[in-house]
Amino acid sequence: MVDVVLMQGFAGFMWLLSMALILFSGFALIDAATRREDAYRAADKQSKPFWLIILGLAFVVNLIFNILSFLPIIGLIATIVYMVDVRPAIKSLPGGGRSRKGGSSSDGPYGPWNGGR
Repeated sequence: MVDVVLMQGFAGFMWLLSMALILFSGFALIDAATRREDAYRAADKQSKPFWLIILGLAFVVNLIFNILSFLPIIGLIATIVYMVDVRPAIKSLPGGGRSRKGGSSSDGPYGPWNGGR
């Protein structure tokens, strides 16, 4: 009887851990998708499509495979690398690597450029 309760508790813990990994990799994937392509180059990191593919694979692997498999661990490592290395480098850029809303192509860092008028 005790071993059944322990196994159910372990299965519940593993399910929670699996859900946490799915949420973590999903957050990283959405965050990578919302950053500008040029921010990755400016931060001297791999390209945006590279990180979208890696993080997308990590998300799918976390959905499909059991947490005790080695593939979700590889996906977790890739997600951690993005979150602790790439994301802070991109966020440290002016604008945080996010798309600008409502600006024109003639806008400079301090407002619109008016040609010296």
